Amino acid sequence: MKSNNLAIKSDENSRNISHWHDPERDGVPVTEGTGAMVTDAGGDSYLDFVASLYCVNAGHDNERIIEAITDQLERIPYVSSAKENDTRTRLANELADVAPEPLTDVTFSVSGSEANELAIQIARETQDAPKVLTRWQSYHGSTYGAANLTGDPTTRNAVQAHAATTGGGKFLPPIPEAFDAEGRELADKAADHLEFVVRNEGAESIAAIVMEPVAGSSGGYPAPPGYFERVREICDEYEILLIADEVITGFGRCGEMFGMQTEGVDPDMITFAKGVTGSYVPLGGVVMREEIADAVRDGGTTVGQTFAGHPVACAAGYAAIQEYQNGLIDNARSLAPVLQDELASLQANHDVIADVRGRGLLWGIVVKDPETGKPFTNSWVDDEEENPVADVADAAREMGLLIAVGRPDYQLLLSPPLCIDESDVADAIEILDDAFATVFE
Repeated sequence: MKSNNLAIKSDENSRNISHWHDPERDGVPVTEGTGAMVTDAGGDSYLDFVASLYCVNAGHDNERIIEAITDQLERIPYVSSAKENDTRTRLANELADVAPEPLTDVTFSVSGSEANELAIQIARETQDAPKVLTRWQSYHGSTYGAANLTGDPTTRNAVQAHAATTGGGKFLPPIPEAFDAEGRELADKAADHLEFVVRNEGAESIAAIVMEPVAGSSGGYPAPPGYFERVREICDEYEILLIADEVITGFGRCGEMFGMQTEGVDPDMITFAKGVTGSYVPLGGVVMREEIADAVRDGGTTVGQTFAGHPVACAAGYAAIQEYQNGLIDNARSLAPVLQDELASLQANHDVIADVRGRGLLWGIVVKDPETGKPFTNSWVDDEEENPVADVADAAREMGLLIAVGRPDYQLLLSPPLCIDESDVADAIEILDDAFATVFE
């Protein structure tokens, strides 16, 4: 793992400006990876418990995916997104097979943000309605349309500082701190609130409701039992499409191929990206019900993206799905209770941990201020108040573990590759235990 040397800083001579760049924090210049481990330019290794960006689901050196990419490059590296291609068709058919049964057809994009924009464009056209509802404390992307869906005001305000977009509405997420309730009471209160928003916005003006089955970078929180059943009923009653944003939760992250399959509720569309190729090549898209697909086909499409459904990405995607079905999802499912138990023990060891919540291999750790007993001040609200949560992530990195700071930033996120084993879980929790002690004791 990590040596005693400090993490090497990013190359000061680099002309690259990284995304989510923070001039006050050093990055890790990753140069190599194998399995769930990555290595920086100084030769130090780290256990990657965020799968780089919630996306390297198959690990950093999966041979089947690499071989599929190579084979496709040798046949033909690119085919226009306006034309048919055998590799693209094969992946679309495979995605339709592994998605919830009512979803039958696929259209591709390049990224998750673009997948969400594509889904809401389809929803607005087929529903002939302008509005899309999403949750506060959600993340759906950082392009203009996707940022409008995003409940994280840091992203939305940054993107819309000079030109706002329209057609978006927000409602509260089903979390205890929003409704002062838990379990079935929380599910009922959150669903009643959503219905109140729908009725006051005007159901006929709403094309779709977009939700993550389990929140991704916004906290790893799952819905309480019964919530999604009520959401499905509300959507059916008011003739609103239910779109599941599975950019993070898809492809084994929650213990099934798609996160909605852990809820037993079928959406009208699923958006995907990240894990579809194991992140080896950029790819995103939308899986939709047959009647929606028929409407799109009948009307034709007048917009597109040059690299949507890139054949090399589709080859990687098909290989990745074979790997997920060939043991990786089973491994994630078997390790989920191990990680959950270890996180519960971590919480018991540190009074500053207010809650751990998640599903499968996607978990959030909510950290509270020991002086107030409440979560640290959200920097969305006040960036002048002390918030040492990011210091825990920094301390863990110095000890050889990569984790993420959530949105809001009073929480930490764990999202390891699906190829981890029990010893990786034990190592990660041991480092986190030390990191919390370093910062708070």
